[in-house]
Amino acid sequence: MSSCGGPKIKSELRVFESPDELATDLAEYISQLSENSVKERGCFTIALSGGSLISLMGKLCEAPYDKTVDWTKWFVFWADERAVAKNHIDSNYKLTKDLFLSKVPILNSHVFSINDNVTVEDAAAEYEFAIRQLVKIRTVGVSESNDCPKFDLILLGMGPDGHVASLFPHHPALELKEEWVTYITDSPKPPPERITFTLPVINSASSVAMVAVGEEKAMAVHLATAGAGENFDASSLPARMVQPTDGKLVWFLDSTAASVLDVSNSGSG
Repeated sequence: MSSCGGPKIKSELRVFESPDELATDLAEYISQLSENSVKERGCFTIALSGGSLISLMGKLCEAPYDKTVDWTKWFVFWADERAVAKNHIDSNYKLTKDLFLSKVPILNSHVFSINDNVTVEDAAAEYEFAIRQLVKIRTVGVSESNDCPKFDLILLGMGPDGHVASLFPHHPALELKEEWVTYITDSPKPPPERITFTLPVINSASSVAMVAVGEEKAMAVHLATAGAGENFDASSLPARMVQPTDGKLVWFLDSTAASVLDVSNSGSG
């Protein structure tokens, strides 16, 4: 497995022949981060997004991880969520509960979902407040570079347009510096109302894993990981703006998502 990245970006590309091989390595990667965090801090904080990456976490629910991972030390958050009821088909919480949380013994009190009974603006404010309280008691770490929360792992998918979490190309939310959690009401893909971590929070994580599967992601993967000229508009591709300040970025790609990468820039899984 080889590593590559643009200047000032500590990143690694992992390319796999199939989504199944990717899922196997992703499970081992998350398990190792969990073990290290529990040893160092006594807990493991992970923020999830939605989409196909939740199904790709499925091998964590199987042997050996179902028995070897210390699930009672996990604290689960969402890097973004749709402003819908928790039982709605578009809910990231529902997706995660159905495919993952219902299959592993994570404590209910350690699962921090977003309030679906208030406006999207209030939901974002409440979620940021909850995270701030956990930072105060250091359940969630704090960045050495700023006062942002330092999650042990933020696990993100990427859309064909290069969006991550609910941060979309050219959206004003990309420019936010002080907020930890924000909301949008004009998502270019439904549903329109969402809450999302801001870039400063994503970039303050100890580890960020970006997962992309499918040929429709190939050009966005190429543009997000390749060197770019001075005139490149980063806001046109939010995934390119994911550049952990003190942490590490690892891309998990299947062969189709990596199909436009330079051969010299990718390892094989």
